Amino acid sequence: MKAYLVAGEPSGDRLGAALMAGLKELVPEIEFVGVGGPGMEAEGVQSLFPMEELSVMGLMEVLPKYRHLLRRKDQVVADVLRHRPDVLITIDAPDFCLRVAAGVKEVRPELRTVHYVAPSVWAWRPGRARRMARMIDHVLAILPFEPPYMEAAGMSCDFVGHPVVAEPQATTEEALRFRLAHDITEEEPLLLVLPGSRKGEVERLAPVFGATIAALPQRPRVVLPTVRGVADLVAEVTARWPVKPLIVPPDAPEMKRAAFAAADAALAASGTVSLELAAADVPMVIAYRFNALTWMMIRRLVRVDTATLVNLVSDTRAVPEFIGENCRPERIAPALAELLSGGPLRAVETEAMARTMERLGRGGEPPGLRAARSVLRVTPALLRGD
Repeated sequence: MKAYLVAGEPSGDRLGAALMAGLKELVPEIEFVGVGGPGMEAEGVQSLFPMEELSVMGLMEVLPKYRHLLRRKDQVVADVLRHRPDVLITIDAPDFCLRVAAGVKEVRPELRTVHYVAPSVWAWRPGRARRMARMIDHVLAILPFEPPYMEAAGMSCDFVGHPVVAEPQATTEEALRFRLAHDITEEEPLLLVLPGSRKGEVERLAPVFGATIAALPQRPRVVLPTVRGVADLVAEVTARWPVKPLIVPPDAPEMKRAAFAAADAALAASGTVSLELAAADVPMVIAYRFNALTWMMIRRLVRVDTATLVNLVSDTRAVPEFIGENCRPERIAPALAELLSGGPLRAVETEAMARTMERLGRGGEPPGLRAARSVLRVTPALLRGD
C-alpha cells in the first residue's frame, strides 16, 4: 500500500502532513513517497528534493526558474512511475502539481489521482475545472460550496473541512497576559492590522492602513503580526504611521495567537486571513488594492460580488470590504470605528463568523482524517493491499 504525495508550498505541506497522519491512523501499514516539507517529512516522506524549490509565485518569480521547474516536474513524473503507487495525491500548487498529474496519466491512465484544494473556479476562470478533469479523478475541497463545481466538470469531490478549524487558539488567560506584557489595559481598544504577506501588498496597503488608523476617533493600540519575507519592509513602512504598532515577528506563533485573542477588531487584506480572524472571533474590515493592470483584468473576470471568504461561506455580506478604488481611508475608517465602538455591525459579524466556522467543520472530525477517509473511499486498493 503506497501513496505518492506532492506539495509545493508550506500551506500544502501542512495539509499533506495532516492527511498522512489520518491515513496512518486508518491504514497503519501505508507507505509514503514524494515531495514535501518538514511536516510531511516528519510523517514519513523522504522528499525527492527540497520542497522550497517549488515555492515560487507570480510571473516574475517563475520565469527565471522555469526550465528548472520543468526538469523537476519531469523528475517527479519519473519517480511516480518508478514507485508505482496506488494513488497520486497532489496538494494545491496547481501550476506544478497538475502538470505532474498530467505527465503520470499519459503513461498510467489507470492510476487514481487526487488533488487537495479545489481551484477557485467559483470566483473566476471556470474553465480551469474542465482542464483539471483531464488529469484528476477526485478532489478534496476545503470550502463547502466547491464540490458541485468540481462534479460538473467531471471529477468526484468531497468537502473535507478547512484546516483553519484545526488550528490552536489562544485562551482568555493568554490574551490577558498579552495585554499585560505590552502595557495595554483592558479598556484600551486593540486593533489588529494585517496588510498582506507579499511585498507588493504591503507597499500598496500600508499607506492606506496608516491613514485609516489616523482617521479613527478611538486612537486604538495597534498590533501587526508579520510574516517572513516582508518583516523588514513592514517595520520600514509603519515607521511613518501616526501610531507605532507592536510588530509580532514571524517566528512567534504563540504571540500571534495571543494577539488575535486579545484584539477587539482587525483591518486586514483580502485573503484566507479572514478565516483566521473568524476562527479567533475577531470582527474585521477587509480592504485590498491591486496594481492598476491587475485590477483592470480581474474586475472583468471575477464572478462573485464579494472577495471575503467569511461572507461567501456564511452566505451573508456581514463583513465590510473595500476593494480597488473603494480602498480609501475615508471609506474604511467609519466601518472600523463602528466595530471598535461595539456598534450593531459587531453582532452581525459575530454571528456570521460562528456560522462560517460551523460550515467549515469546527467541532467535527479533523480535516486531515476526513481527507484520509475520502482518499480511501476512491482508492480501494489502499485498503485491499493490492
